[in-house]
Amino acid sequence: MTDLQIRKIPFAFDETVPFQWHPTNPDFAFLTNAIGVLAIAFERYIVTVMKRAKRVIDDPDIAAEADAFMQQEAIHARAHRLHIDALVRRYPGLRSTLDAAIARFDALLDVHPLNFHLGYIASLEATFTPFFKMLIDNRDKLFTPGDPRVASLFMWHFVEEIEHRSSALIIFNAVVRDPWYRLRVTWQVRTHVYGIVFDIFKHFEEVVPAADRGVAPKSPPPAPSGWRKLLARLGPVRPPRPRNPADEAFRDIPRWDLVVSSFRILLSQFPHHNPANEPLPAFARTWFEAYDRGEDMTVFVGSPRAPARAAV
Repeated sequence: MTDLQIRKIPFAFDETVPFQWHPTNPDFAFLTNAIGVLAIAFERYIVTVMKRAKRVIDDPDIAAEADAFMQQEAIHARAHRLHIDALVRRYPGLRSTLDAAIARFDALLDVHPLNFHLGYIASLEATFTPFFKMLIDNRDKLFTPGDPRVASLFMWHFVEEIEHRSSALIIFNAVVRDPWYRLRVTWQVRTHVYGIVFDIFKHFEEVVPAADRGVAPKSPPPAPSGWRKLLARLGPVRPPRPRNPADEAFRDIPRWDLVVSSFRILLSQFPHHNPANEPLPAFARTWFEAYDRGEDMTVFVGSPRAPARAAV
């Protein structure tokens, strides 16, 4: 049977929660706010797919895993919705940002079979442990300086994603029974997720005033050299690359941590990858032990000194 724990943490957000919740790394705040929107849409999608998968699962242990996985993800989505709803009260246009992300996942449900959806979820979930380990291991730079309400929300989410790191693959293997199928859909998954994330970035830039985003606009590219001008005339015209806050969000992270995380994300997409064998952040155990002691996990990380800009 599954050993996942269902934790209902009473996160609370109001209009004092700033969009720019990290005073020293605005790009990281911008990026994680986008992850929050993506999480609501993706985890809503997970719940729908798990309900469909349970209709074809005969093993009670696998069904229990699907139930616990679905419950954790549904609770994550509800908590992130509280955060985004607080931001929507200040920036009403963000409602359409969330609606658009949800619609992109709803469209997938209409055109693909169950095997694809399980492959999508297993492929994306496999990347989370190496990525979130890198974030958690560098929490002193990425979380500690930030607003404790938002920092603690993301820390809770990320450690629970690591806790259920094997769930999606267990369910995928039980239903699809083809370890190569997940690799075959990996590129579609990457393209779909990146498309949603960059749309969220664009919506943020349209809806949230620049002063509140706290993220400098992309600097203009340097003037092209003579040979680059010639190549541009001979080749196809490429659209400018969308601004990616991740380019700067991890500027203070040791390069080796980024390399290891990227390498393990790549390995996670191959058949026979076992998330249970992934190295884990030591702080995850610290978080779970603090929760078991009854500490207030709604403000467990972050800095109370982080500025909270009141609504006007």
